[in-house]
Amino acid sequence: MFWEEEKDENAPYTVPDDVVDLVYHIRCKCLPLDHAWAFSTAVLAALPWMEDEPQAGIHLIHGAESGNGWMRPEDPENELLYLSKRSRMTLRVPRHRIDEASALAGRALDIEGHRLEVGKAKVKLFSTLSTQFARYVVVPEGIDHEDETAFMDYAAQELKNLDIRVRKLLCGRTHALQHPDGELYTRSVMLADLDVEEAVALQQSGIGRHKKIGCGLFMPHKGIRAVHQMTADKKT
Repeated sequence: MFWEEEKDENAPYTVPDDVVDLVYHIRCKCLPLDHAWAFSTAVLAALPWMEDEPQAGIHLIHGAESGNGWMRPEDPENELLYLSKRSRMTLRVPRHRIDEASALAGRALDIEGHRLEVGKAKVKLFSTLSTQFARYVVVPEGIDHEDETAFMDYAAQELKNLDIRVRKLLCGRTHALQHPDGELYTRSVMLADLDVEEAVALQQSGIGRHKKIGCGLFMPHKGIRAVHQMTADKKT
């Protein structure tokens, strides 16, 4: 006999804490606009164990002018990202590494000659919001970075592998990140109408490669309508 009980929609959901975001206060005037590799290198030098943690990730730092990440910067090699006092640094770490990652507080990182002073960290559990957004998802080898349909198919399969149903999926325009092996082409990805378990699972695992340079990491977003309108406008 096979018997599956119906899901109790009224049962409270407890967000698991096996993977969390650590949000650090920082003091830093500015960073290179494309700081992915330099920032990752500095963090991994201070926390080398992150390399061996598959669910660990390093969020890139974004200022107010970054908007929602869907607009490609005009000159990433020469422009600087000016940070406000509200800017934060965020690392995604498994629970058993929280204390080690928190010990980064009080240290200073050198990001291509720019000093970033790391302050205290606060644990932040993953969001249950139904809309989740990743600024950068790496376009895999074998897919033309200009082929939006092929990339969408790839993203949908990655999500299926995580047992996440794709109801609403949007991707942004191509963005290149500098990397010692050559440019990494990425696209932003937004998913909507996720249930709470799917939203958390997506943040726990992410999709694609290079999570240590900020790629494939999802975060909550308040809604998909504005982005949908933006993508519609760019096609007219």
